[in-house]
Amino acid sequence: MAEGQEHVESLLRKDYYVEGCPGCKVDQLKQTSRGLPIKQVLVIWVIVLSTALTISSLFPFLYFMIRDFGIAKREEDIGYYAGFIGSSYMLGRALTSVLWGAIADRYGRKPVLIIGCATVVVFNTLFGLSLNFWMAITTRFLLGSLNGLLGPIKAYACETVREEYQSLGLSAVSTAWGAGLIIGPALGGFLAQPAEKFPGIFASDSFWARFPYFLPCLIISLFAAVVTVACFWIPETLHTHNSEKITSQDSYDALESANQGSSEKEEVEKGQETTSKESLFKNWPLMSSIIVYCVFSLHDMAYTEIFSLWAESPRRLGGLSYTTEDVGTVLAISGVGLLIFQSFLYPLVEKILGPIRLSRILGIISIPLLTSYHYIAMLSGITLSIVLNCASLLKNVFSISIVTSLFILQNRAVDQHQRGAANGMAMTFMSLFKAAGPAGGGAIFSWAQKRQNADFLPGDQMVFFILNIIEAIAVLMTFKPFLVERRNN
Repeated sequence: MAEGQEHVESLLRKDYYVEGCPGCKVDQLKQTSRGLPIKQVLVIWVIVLSTALTISSLFPFLYFMIRDFGIAKREEDIGYYAGFIGSSYMLGRALTSVLWGAIADRYGRKPVLIIGCATVVVFNTLFGLSLNFWMAITTRFLLGSLNGLLGPIKAYACETVREEYQSLGLSAVSTAWGAGLIIGPALGGFLAQPAEKFPGIFASDSFWARFPYFLPCLIISLFAAVVTVACFWIPETLHTHNSEKITSQDSYDALESANQGSSEKEEVEKGQETTSKESLFKNWPLMSSIIVYCVFSLHDMAYTEIFSLWAESPRRLGGLSYTTEDVGTVLAISGVGLLIFQSFLYPLVEKILGPIRLSRILGIISIPLLTSYHYIAMLSGITLSIVLNCASLLKNVFSISIVTSLFILQNRAVDQHQRGAANGMAMTFMSLFKAAGPAGGGAIFSWAQKRQNADFLPGDQMVFFILNIIEAIAVLMTFKPFLVERRNN
């Protein structure tokens, strides 16, 4: 017992931390901090939101942007071209995610976060000023390729809080990401075409009429500019010394189990060292969670693209004839509900069910929910509004909860010095699937609108049927022996 107490005291001495190492400084603060890490979670949330807002803010007005470009010869072809603009961002991110992950592991998380936020300021603004189809694709591609923030921010979320709050940190990432995917389209829906919606404020012959989709992009870019400046004051969490020095996780584990003796601790550290040297591609808990994550991401991105196109397409083609403002209202309501669920209910539900079982259950429920969309289109008036808002809220809560659970599995599967690379690799594969999502979704939607009188699954029924097939495949992959969870030493 005396030996264990001595080990505890030695761990608390300063010689276990390297002077001048930013990662050690953060670890020291974590050791002495108690209570919920509200400040750290808020920082993570704001940084992710600044990037997430750009991902899908264009979807409510993309249908009309393509129409204004004049590149689509028929109304049924608009979805086809919209898919390419939606995919260009994810394609750019897929090509550079591993590079940004490696940079985060080599030079720190903080520089990557600053560059990512600054990229939003520049290229999201330019996208709002697009004069033609090719300028829009180019600016979205550069926005994706130069913003490698999402992988490193997940590693940062795990490193800036104590282990017992890691699920809260990762929940902040996915909550902000999900909120951005909802609030972004809401901003796009409300603020696009301001000269038409607010003629008393924006004249019909003004700058805003010439660039009808610039205002939502400008608002998001200004928010990202503020976040970029604020990022200069956040702490770096990467250790800049030799990994033989004790890490925060080693220290925390030792403090909790010092009474078990130093020999057991040595065996644990030896096992962690062996694990850390394994190739990421041979780490099946990591790779299986990434693959399942990619399939769910393919479904989610295709759904995000298709929902706005379906809602804004005319009734004669199976849509709802919604305006950009109508779509923005639906997505804003979903965003508020999603924020409440992820902030207060998700950690509790995840603790009870575990990340794998939770992903499986929500994936199964999503299939009949998505099937109901075809029948929702038959409604009208207040009934349509209520049912559509409820369905959209549930669908987005399910999707983001699944993503959060897979985030947790991925970060538990690797040690700290590999998290940047692991998340970068996850972002690469996920971005490839997400790049295919809008392009494939737009092409399928355009094709489905041309077969309104088909005998088998006419019109939008085929669209939702294909989305459900992808969801079902992802659900099947959550079962053993495919998806496995790494057990902590």
